[in-house]
Amino acid sequence: MSYEVLARKYRPINFQEVVGQDHIIRALTNSIDQEKIHQAYIFSGTRGVGKTTIARILAKCLNCESDSKPISIPCNKCSNTIEIREGRSVDFLEIDAASNTQVEKIRDLIETVEYKPAKARFKVYLIDEVHMLSTASFNALLKTLEEPPAHVIFIFATTNPEKIPKTVQSRCLQLNLKTVDEELLTKHFKEILKKEKINFDDESLMLIANSANGSVRDGLTLLDQAIAHGNGKLSQQDVKALLGTIDNSLLIELIESVIDGDGKNVFDLLAKIEELSTEYDVILKDIISILHQISLHQFIENSKSESIENLSSKVDKEFCQLLYEIAMNAYSKFPVHPSPKEALEICLLRMLTFNPLQKLSNKDEAKKEGIPEKKNSIKHRLEPSKDNGKSKKSITDKSNDGIIKNDKDWVTFFNNSEMSPFARNYFGNMAFESCKDNKLTLIKSSEVETVPDNIMSEFKLILKKSFKKDIEVSFIDGKVSNTPMSINDLSKKKDQDMAYKSLYEDKDIKDFLKKFSGKIKEESIKPIK
Repeated sequence: MSYEVLARKYRPINFQEVVGQDHIIRALTNSIDQEKIHQAYIFSGTRGVGKTTIARILAKCLNCESDSKPISIPCNKCSNTIEIREGRSVDFLEIDAASNTQVEKIRDLIETVEYKPAKARFKVYLIDEVHMLSTASFNALLKTLEEPPAHVIFIFATTNPEKIPKTVQSRCLQLNLKTVDEELLTKHFKEILKKEKINFDDESLMLIANSANGSVRDGLTLLDQAIAHGNGKLSQQDVKALLGTIDNSLLIELIESVIDGDGKNVFDLLAKIEELSTEYDVILKDIISILHQISLHQFIENSKSESIENLSSKVDKEFCQLLYEIAMNAYSKFPVHPSPKEALEICLLRMLTFNPLQKLSNKDEAKKEGIPEKKNSIKHRLEPSKDNGKSKKSITDKSNDGIIKNDKDWVTFFNNSEMSPFARNYFGNMAFESCKDNKLTLIKSSEVETVPDNIMSEFKLILKKSFKKDIEVSFIDGKVSNTPMSINDLSKKKDQDMAYKSLYEDKDIKDFLKKFSGKIKEESIKPIK
């Protein structure tokens, strides 16, 4: 007994059964109903989206004997439609361009064009993967393609339309088939499994639809494999094992650990993922997909996943984009890297290295191990320094009622703190409101979004290291003035203005410029630091 695979058994026999190509079907049915049939068509699209199937249905519509003219719904009962479906029609010639690239083959085909159909209304030539024809073969087709006999229709199917010469494209009606989205594929698979009376769960179908990458045929092939693997039924665990799919919860936890700067947990999770025998490029591909979902949710709030929502609020937008860029860069180098495992590991290490929290935690580890901090550290800058045995006052003076008493103290603290660019961008544009009972209140513009959790954690860690205690941070919306950024910009402008003034008012320089008719490039003037 011969088993018929699902991709062949459920191949559409009319336009209504075609999945996900409504724009193509509409164009073809309208042209048939209005009797405005083109002489040559190009169907382009990726593998398994229906190019050959639609070409065969079109041939059946043109030659169906149930009406005296072409119809958009073939009967599939007359001899012409049955013969086309079974591949034995003498008036429907299906040619594989990959094995018939020589110009002699095309010349032989052209010689048969003048002969009228044996029994059908039209003689239809379907050339699959037409882009593989040689240049000479395309040139041989040009004249016939431009002025074919009234009884001839050419249909070209291709996955690479760019390789078809423009002279050929201009003589054809080109229709681009789209990849089919996961929702449509899942619905299509459900209908097939119900007809086959096979038990399934929705999660397993979603996994297969996702792995199909928009191809109906690929999806049905995977469905066949999953049914065989599951012994006649589909379950999420069996399909995951078959596809080598990773549980998203592990990847979500891994990305969260990257954001938290927890390097040890990142590689512990990677070890757990490796136990699933998943390819390393698939792991990175899924990480990229999750980062993409997080980025989208940060701007348009489109995700219904609680874990994606939590991560999008936790990670800074700029840092998320940086993680995405690091992951994409690593993925692009996978084919040339000698070790896929090392490629993934170095990608994760780069993510951790560029994480501001990782840098802070590294300093804490150094402190625990007794490694002296650099002199430009936060501690060195903010602690009281000694000058000839006399201690100078600093913003950490214990006698102060508040840790930071005014705008000036806030600006000094900001300028002396080693923050990541992401944190500086947030807190540098906030003004001081008050600081009492270990609670720092800052004024932010109402247009500023909520500070991400990882940036807030970084700022609180800096406060704790500077003042030796936990500081609560809160925000109020209001008019923002005297922010560290604005004061620093004003100071820079004053220094620059002074540099201009001192240079242009210098008598010797004025005499020199006058004598040699010289000019000073203003962008080259820098204040003395």
